[in-house]
Amino acid sequence: MLDSIKDVVRKSSIHVCIVNCGGCNGCDVECVALLSPRYDLEQYGIYVHNNPREADVLLLTGAVTEQWRTNLKRVYDKAPEPKIVVSIGNCPISGDVFNQEGGHVYAPASNFIPVDASVPGCPPRPSEILEAILAVGPQAIADRGREKK
Repeated sequence: MLDSIKDVVRKSSIHVCIVNCGGCNGCDVECVALLSPRYDLEQYGIYVHNNPREADVLLLTGAVTEQWRTNLKRVYDKAPEPKIVVSIGNCPISGDVFNQEGGHVYAPASNFIPVDASVPGCPPRPSEILEAILAVGPQAIADRGREKK
């Protein structure tokens, strides 16, 4: 009984997974702020998971560091089709202040995985992150043959 109720809820929801590839965690704080009563991410039917296998949308934060070059592709491959990626902040877009000559930051993240939407800023506001999720999330649900109610 409980599993059937969960299935109904899951089919009409957007599930996101936050993937931090290195950086200052400023964008992660803004993503977590979406769970606060002020933004209430769940009122839009958006749920945060730690497992990319359950995600419709991967939220990519932080600059791609040496350790994450191969791990990012592995995490991306674990996400179910269609794979929707939203890069959050300047770091996955350009490396920002961490992208120094001779450093171990590799930017942009789109060199390693396809990125569907980007939210620039250092860090971007939670409302901008929410807008990006709502812009690409319903398409992910439609592509999987589910309907947003």
